[in-house]
Amino acid sequence: MDWSTLLRMPMTVLLVLAAVFMLITLVQLVVLRRHLHNGFRLAASWRALLCLACFALTVLLAGTGIALRGYRLLGDETPVVDIDARILSPQRWALTLSWPDGSTRQVQLVGDDWRVEAVVLKWKLPALLAGLPPLYRLDRLSGRYDDPAQEASAPRSVISLVDAHAFDLLTLGRQYPQWLPEVDTVYGSGAFLPLVDQGHYSISLMRTGALVARPDDATAQRIGSRFGG
Repeated sequence: MDWSTLLRMPMTVLLVLAAVFMLITLVQLVVLRRHLHNGFRLAASWRALLCLACFALTVLLAGTGIALRGYRLLGDETPVVDIDARILSPQRWALTLSWPDGSTRQVQLVGDDWRVEAVVLKWKLPALLAGLPPLYRLDRLSGRYDDPAQEASAPRSVISLVDAHAFDLLTLGRQYPQWLPEVDTVYGSGAFLPLVDQGHYSISLMRTGALVARPDDATAQRIGSRFGG
């Protein structure tokens, strides 16, 4: 992961700030101990309050940073993931997911199409006016059948793209909305495209929260041939 990608993750900024305040807390603890040793009780009391305040900020920043794990800043149009498809058997596919930070994942889907969904966190008016950009994370990848009857009865594949063990800001906002009054949760519209062998697809997310899926030229030709175009 390069530095530009890393710095676009709000988790990184918050954890760096948490580390800074933890360092300040440790320095204040050393000064506090020196004041107590010298009998400066009034000065020690002020240092103790400062230590508590810095430690509280450390916990708050670290907790928020962990809750934002997996989220990234959303620009006007942000590349989200690329998908490469390879057919294994009729309606059974091997997919390779490639993220902008260079990480990849291999999955298998059943169906005629793939579908990707994302979660977008938007801010309410006060935070929006302050210039806070929306955040996003991918939520799931699933297979889709063209025939509605088959969609209702055939085996389906749904793959979570979220760390199951990660503490999530979305969960916190649902359970304790009074803690995050400025967060307005929006589910970005899912995007899907037909699967073709050796297909390559690029998925982007608009600032509105809408997912946009685009096949490359060769894939678009294969899709057109599949539907008789």
